[in-house]
Formats: sequence, C-alpha cells, structure tokens
Amino acid sequence: MNCFRKTALLVLAALLFPVLGYGGGTGESASVGGVAGPSQIVMCYLPNEASEELAEYRGIMQKEMSAAIGIKVVEINAADYNAVVEAMRTKHADVVYFGPVSYVQAVERSGAEAMVTPAPFGDKSRSGYTSKIIVKAGSPLKNLRDLRGKSFAFVDPASTSGNYVPTLELMNAFPGMTNEDLHTNGVFFSSTMFSGKHQNGLQAVINGDVDAAPVASDILAAEAAAGRVNLADITVIHESPRIPSSPLAIRGDLPADLKARIKSFLLAYRNPDYFQFMLGFSAAEKPEFVEAFDSDYDYVRDLMAKVIPRK
Repeated sequence: MNCFRKTALLVLAALLFPVLGYGGGTGESASVGGVAGPSQIVMCYLPNEASEELAEYRGIMQKEMSAAIGIKVVEINAADYNAVVEAMRTKHADVVYFGPVSYVQAVERSGAEAMVTPAPFGDKSRSGYTSKIIVKAGSPLKNLRDLRGKSFAFVDPASTSGNYVPTLELMNAFPGMTNEDLHTNGVFFSSTMFSGKHQNGLQAVINGDVDAAPVASDILAAEAAAGRVNLADITVIHESPRIPSSPLAIRGDLPADLKARIKSFLLAYRNPDYFQFMLGFSAAEKPEFVEAFDSDYDYVRDLMAKVIPRK
C-alpha cells in the first residue's frame, strides 16, 4: 500500500474519534430574531490554529463574539482537516476557519458558506498567502530539481498550501509526474509522509528529520513573530504563486439573522494580537476581515481538479 493511500485510511479512522468527542452538537433551542436557532455557537479550528500557544487569542475572540451576538460561543479543535469538514456536516461545528481546499470540500459536503477573509489594510486585492518549500539552513538543496530522491513531509491530504499547491508545483516542474507518484515512497521522493500540521513539518526540517517540507507563508510569519522559530534556521528554495486567503465560513442552514450578526462582528473585529499571532500579519499591515464570496475560491477548485482529476 503506498503512503498516500495508507495515510488516507488513517485520516478516515481519525475522523471518528474527534467527531464523536464533540459532545452532542450545538442544540436547537434558542430563538434568534424570532426564529429557532442554536443554544450555542461552536467554533472549530484546524490543527495549525489549535495549539495551546494560541489558546489565549482564540479565547479572546470567543468571549467577544459571545458578547456581540448574545449567544454562548464555545471552541473545539479538530485532529485533522477532514475532521473539520465532517464536524460541520454533522452539525457539531458552526463556524470554521477553513483552509481554501477544505472550504471547497465543506461547501460540497457540509453546506458551508464563506463569510470573511483576512486582508492587510482591509484591501482584499492585497490578501492571500503562498506555499514555501523549505530546507534546513546550509542544506545543499537549492531548488525543486534537487528534491528528487530526498525525504519530504507534506502537511495534510486536504491542506491547500501543505499538499495541493506544492504537489502541483512539482507536477509542473516534472512533466509526467502524478499526484500518486509524489506521495509514494521511492518514486520521486525517497520517502514521503504527512506531518499533520505546518508547524510539525517546519520543526521536522529544522531538526533534520526530513530534507524538505512546505509551509504556509502566513503560518511561518506567525511562528517567527511568536519566537517559536528562527528564520535563520531555514532556507526557502521555492515559493508558489499567491493563494486566496483562507475563509472563515459558517453553516449554511443557521438562521439568516444569526449569520448576519456573526458576520458583522467579524467585519468589525480589530484585535491586533489575533491577527498577528493567529494569522501572521504585522501590526503595520493594519489587518482586518473583509467579505468573502464563494467565487473567490474558483481558483482553488481548478487547482484541485488539476492535482486529482475527477473521473
């Protein structure tokens, strides 16, 4: 069994534990604008944002949103990207900060609706991030062609900048190479794996456990800003074109008035620590949330079709 298929089975098994452990869903007893709605709102985070180091910033937003919308907001953290999509599908999560690929999957499987996305200076035309492929400082690896025969740690099967984008970049650099080739030990890479989150792959490169790994530019910036990584310890050997910023999305079947309240709160949210340490923006960029639309992610749908064509 190749590494990609084996990991997919492990991800499927992992879905069961976190979803069953969410504690009975949101409930449907409160009245919002005269329409029955949930008694609480559940925010769910991807593994990249779910670390203990970021709990303070998640907690501040949680409390401020609760006060603004008049409904208790609680937090859950998912074990992997697919678990987040499944949590929304089974109504165990209401608001999720998806990656672009997991958002597209959630639209199809869970009825997700994009609300907002972060942007420097509130300017959507300047929003977005990139996928950087990194090696340890001092490594002899200088470009994508040097990666053949080396070890590589993708992030998660549903990660945009940690799997889909670097896979397509490698497919473009090596015509004829397929997604499966790049995820099978001994075909292009000597060994390939999924690290689970960007921070894990980053540390694996720094520690010399793998030769190279992709990392999202915003996550790398946030890790550096918090002092958890020294940029002098790594070298970027490749950077992708710009990717649309990740959306905060909501369950589409929630009451319209409640969705409007949550969206209004997010559009007015200005906590600089949240944007810096959770999302990787500097204070000088004056980041804020701006409105996101489903059509913003058509590029991602095209990307997904190129990496894994639908039959």
